[in-house]
Amino acid sequence: MLFLRSLLFFIGQVITAPIFTLVALLAMPLNPILRNDLISGWARSMLWWLKVTCNIRHEITGLENITDTPTIVLSKHQSAWETLAFQAIFPTQVYVLKRELLWIPIFGWGLAMSSPIAIDRSAGREALKKLVANGQARLNRGFWVVIFPEGTRIAPGERSKYHIGGAWLATHTKTQVLPVAHNAGEYWAKNTFIKKPGVIKMHIGKPIQTAGLKADALNHQVEGWIEAEMLTLN
Repeated sequence: MLFLRSLLFFIGQVITAPIFTLVALLAMPLNPILRNDLISGWARSMLWWLKVTCNIRHEITGLENITDTPTIVLSKHQSAWETLAFQAIFPTQVYVLKRELLWIPIFGWGLAMSSPIAIDRSAGREALKKLVANGQARLNRGFWVVIFPEGTRIAPGERSKYHIGGAWLATHTKTQVLPVAHNAGEYWAKNTFIKKPGVIKMHIGKPIQTAGLKADALNHQVEGWIEAEMLTLN
């Protein structure tokens, strides 16, 4: 039964993704914020479809911490779920991601039209300079910026190094940060087709003001909060 439900969800993704990619292409002349809102319609529809087919829902603590100020979200990364859910939860956003994702047929093309900040991880310090320049430009246009500090999906119960990029962007642009913890990997695991029914718990922390903070200190503060919250989610 779990396989059939997961298959039905997958079929819905395959059918609708090209449609929304076409919508994104047609929306290219529009204001970037409006265009991203149209593109994120696919993510919102998939959250609904996930609930219908796989009975996966979510509960959020800390919604009151979301303000109208463009913000950098630094989040735990366990699943593909958060890349969908964040588009329904937070204001219009762009993602910092590895550039190779843009090369994926259909999915990558649609992603490329959502104004992401694509990073060449092998570029070292030059990548940080481009991150700040592109991140500041997106923030100035009213976008929120989402970054997964661990850089890749991490299985529940495990942790990885928190890379400095997100904290570097926040401190160099003097932008507030929202730390986010969730346990989506318990229900939609990395590299697993089967999705388990249940309620994903997500905690949004209070905004962290970055003026006067060094990137290392901010990164450490965010990591400490997220990892402590992870222990309360299971």
